[in-house]
Amino acid sequence: MFPQSSQRRYWMFSDENDLTELREKTNAEFIQRHGVNMTAEEREEHFLSHTEERTLLRFYELQLRDFCRRFTPTMPRATVATALHYFKRFYLRNSVMDYHPKEILVTCVYLACKVEEFNVSIYQFVANIKGDREKASDIILNNELLLMQQLNYNLTVHNPFRPVEGLMIDIKTRYTSLENPERLRPYIDEFLERVFLTDSVLLYAPSQVALAATLHAASRASANLDNYVTDILFSKEHLGCIIEAVRKIRSMAKCVESPSREVVRALEKKLEKCRNQENNPDSEIYKQRMQEMLDEEDLQDNEKYAKILQDQAAHDDKILGINKILSPPV
Repeated sequence: MFPQSSQRRYWMFSDENDLTELREKTNAEFIQRHGVNMTAEEREEHFLSHTEERTLLRFYELQLRDFCRRFTPTMPRATVATALHYFKRFYLRNSVMDYHPKEILVTCVYLACKVEEFNVSIYQFVANIKGDREKASDIILNNELLLMQQLNYNLTVHNPFRPVEGLMIDIKTRYTSLENPERLRPYIDEFLERVFLTDSVLLYAPSQVALAATLHAASRASANLDNYVTDILFSKEHLGCIIEAVRKIRSMAKCVESPSREVVRALEKKLEKCRNQENNPDSEIYKQRMQEMLDEEDLQDNEKYAKILQDQAAHDDKILGINKILSPPV
């Protein structure tokens, strides 16, 4: 299924350079639009660089994961993984200066709940959010369509959980020399939780990520799967590229770091000054735009209602005319 999926066609990239170039382009386009009358020095001082955006996004990916961990009722891991996919995809072509990550974060989780059939109402969902829950509900519902549009409505995500199960069954069936394969699971789960915080999911197939998790787990559990990989799982001609992919995935998972709180505070302070106020729910521009949209909807509703009354009156007149014709003379 994965080779024919929208994920494979539209959301997989050749290497990390492709992702870097796309993010740099997104950052540069925002600065170009909003810094027309600024010098190069003023732009550099006022706007976030693409590396600063990446730092903020790494922080908010951790926030997304922690929000899902605390969620009540307990959120399935596939839902968490899909939400992280959406979050990563959205910010490939959108700047944090256009849409604040804390608002897109909860929208990604809410949409993932729907797609992965983890059924919670919007009221149950925002009960997990601290602060103004009515405002949170409005933000999520206002951003939901935007998120789907920016994902090109490619909402199905193939995660590595099923490939992991396939590998475990295969190991138990065809590689019986490994004693108690189930002891690998805690290490696999730990690895997958880390790998979703990297760009691996945008670069490698779910089956490759699953294999990297399994081999990492074997290493941690002092188990040997070398013969399983070389003699059973792959032919020699495919072995080289598979080993290289596994090595890179494991290396990326190993390098997951949380930005310091001091750095994040400074970047968030800078973001508040340079963000697009048209997309800031606390700004007067945003509130005015929302009110204009509501007024326009009210006007359209009034016009529709007036048309209905007009049609009803014409219908009544027609019926009255027919009744006069059909009524017998007195």
